[in-house]
Amino acid sequence: MIEEMSLGKDRLSATAARFASPGLRWIALLGLCAAYLQGGIVKAIDFQGAIDEMTHSGLTPAIPFAITVIALELGASALILSGFYRWVGALALAVFTLMATFMANRFWNAPLPDRFMMENSFFEHLGLVGGFLLVAWHDLKDKTTRRSAW
Repeated sequence: MIEEMSLGKDRLSATAARFASPGLRWIALLGLCAAYLQGGIVKAIDFQGAIDEMTHSGLTPAIPFAITVIALELGASALILSGFYRWVGALALAVFTLMATFMANRFWNAPLPDRFMMENSFFEHLGLVGGFLLVAWHDLKDKTTRRSAW
């Protein structure tokens, strides 16, 4: 029985080591940033569409807002994926997502046929905010741990 428990722990350790690999971490971060990379690239390619999106959202003047959103989506994603000031990029996308969620997904004001989809999107975006906050927290925690080891 003790040998079986030891084998179970060994398997768990091997699985954890594979799962905790830097490559898988980067893929997870890429998944978290995917919508922002896609959004920034699409807005940059179709700049008039980005301006129209800002106008539709009530953001004026639309051109500076479009430029800022493109730079934020691409720049913050690059920080997260590169690991350079990852926590800054994660906090920036968390704040941006939270603000955009409250602007675009006011489900409490929506009529019933549209309410479910907006409510679902609202809470999915809150999940993204939580994910970015976890990325920032882990990055800052890792930096603090490395500093105290010196």
